[in-house]
Amino acid sequence: MKLPPEQEAIQARCFHASGMFIEFPKEDVETSIPERFEKIVRQYPDHTAIETDHELVSYSQLNAVANQMAHNLIARSLPSNEPIALLFEKGIKQIAAMIAVIKAGHFFVIVEPSLPEYRMRMILDDCSTQFMIADLRNTGAATQLMAESARVLACDTEDKDFSGENPNLVISPDDIALIAYTSGSTGRPKAVVNTHRIFLHSIMLRTNVFRCCPSDRVSNLSSGTSNAVQECFYALLNGAALLPFTAQQASAAELRDYLKNQKPTICHIASPLYRQLCEVLTTEDEFPELRVLKLRSDHARKSDIELYKKHFSHNSLLANGLSSSETHDLAYFYFDGYNQLTEDDVPVGYPTPGNEILLLDDNGDQVGYHEVGEIVVRSSHLSLGYWHNPELTAAKFKHDPEDPTKRLYFTGDLGLMLPDGCLVHKGRKDARIKIRGHGVDLNEVEASLRSHKAIRDAVVVDRKDKLGESRLAAYFTSSIEKGPTTRELRKYLSNVLADYMIPAVFVRMKALPTTANGKLDRKALPEPDQERPELGIPYAQPQDETEDSLVKIWERVLAVHPIGIHDNFFDLGGHSLSAARVVSRIFVQYQLEIPLQSLFQSPTIAEMAAVITEHQGKRLDEDQLATILDELALLSDAEAQLLVKEVNSTITKK
Repeated sequence: MKLPPEQEAIQARCFHASGMFIEFPKEDVETSIPERFEKIVRQYPDHTAIETDHELVSYSQLNAVANQMAHNLIARSLPSNEPIALLFEKGIKQIAAMIAVIKAGHFFVIVEPSLPEYRMRMILDDCSTQFMIADLRNTGAATQLMAESARVLACDTEDKDFSGENPNLVISPDDIALIAYTSGSTGRPKAVVNTHRIFLHSIMLRTNVFRCCPSDRVSNLSSGTSNAVQECFYALLNGAALLPFTAQQASAAELRDYLKNQKPTICHIASPLYRQLCEVLTTEDEFPELRVLKLRSDHARKSDIELYKKHFSHNSLLANGLSSSETHDLAYFYFDGYNQLTEDDVPVGYPTPGNEILLLDDNGDQVGYHEVGEIVVRSSHLSLGYWHNPELTAAKFKHDPEDPTKRLYFTGDLGLMLPDGCLVHKGRKDARIKIRGHGVDLNEVEASLRSHKAIRDAVVVDRKDKLGESRLAAYFTSSIEKGPTTRELRKYLSNVLADYMIPAVFVRMKALPTTANGKLDRKALPEPDQERPELGIPYAQPQDETEDSLVKIWERVLAVHPIGIHDNFFDLGGHSLSAARVVSRIFVQYQLEIPLQSLFQSPTIAEMAAVITEHQGKRLDEDQLATILDELALLSDAEAQLLVKEVNSTITKK
């Protein structure tokens, strides 16, 4: 669709000053990656292809190295229907190996060396690869993973004996080029399959949107992912210089220095990494060469736009968008130093050519403007699906009933469409959970927590308690050395959220974990420990038998230790259901019917002990006990059933 004039004007200003941009033609999409790469090598043989702190290779040199490795692979007569695994440190050899594999008529899967061994084995088992190429540093690990050395090719040991000329194999645009693993909601990675045509189409879109040209210097911050591969070929299929940097192993200060020293003109960066970078930038840090800064991976925020205006040239372009390994780039929205956001949500923009975005409700019907629905993509350029996973492929990809040349991809993301066709991302469908019967949008809780002036970043997840019931756990980083305390955060959130939306647990972290792709890694968030949280008050131990008994009850129900007699029950993560459990246990312990409201009115051990003392002369008779037992027996709660047994046991003993 045609962009609004303001968006068109911002995009038009992002041409490189050299004026060397040549549009990526549609006919090149109908070839293969090696054919496009060799075309670029012929045009720019002496241009820098890859530059690191220690090495630099030209296009002709990179092509010769890749050709030698490709001829080595061809000589081995490996089956063409299986992927070849690559186990390399990030850099020139890894990129040469990617090019070599597809020149040899095969397809590759990257195994990132920084992954835990069980994760690497999971990927290798899933893709059923029988052969791996590794650099010298990882040859030993590769041999161990593949079980025998015959199935491992050590890069640089034999390739020099082979020809440096192009193999010139006939490769169809419909042949598979790569399998890219991405995180799955079940904990098992998903293997997204892309052909040469699909991948080249994505490179064409990105090239023509950002006017990538041979004078550009393109950052490469991702590792082992679809984004990492796309960043590589985005540069190398356009004659630009690629600048690899292992961001996940570097500090924000090292990333800043990399940008200042290497001077990229185009930088694709994950939003969490971008925020970490901005934390260390000062007014003295300038990036005059940078013309395109593209945020990716995670939901962008209004504060991200303000950080861009503060730290980067107003003559550059900041792009927010929506993409996935299954669809590649779907939409873009452009900012410069002047356009303003009027809403808190940052638009992901307008659909890229060849992609149509639908918003569907749970019945499969399209929703209206300003209404939220699942983002569904209609396109002829979607991934083939998931390697060796027909069930998941069938669930996520559907045939388009209106056009047999297209398919539908159900993203699992929620969006809202504005009347001018601009898409606003509204989070994941699976971000809505049930807490004690109430629907909770985790995105809303996270946004409320981030609005606290001392919170730098935050994520909220569903954690099960010992009875298997959902409770919210908030993980956050702070801009101040100490605090805010759990009590302060609960008080702050109580002004903007319903009580059932307030997290039961708050965990302060130095940094939130990210994947190799730069996305927030929710699965890497630690389980909350059972230690007493920082409440802003000193711990006070029980002073008598009643207080000691109550402490044990609270610690059992809340799974927190130790609990002080002046600690607030709700600051410790208590809620209405756990309050009922506490009152029920008091009933078991003392045969006293304490009103549930008592715990809300007297939410500390010391105060509750006084309530028990006040009710000591009001013990229940057998008829009253029987009535309460009958009421408890009607509850499905496992804790309630346990209490029934305990009370009956107490009565029997008496």
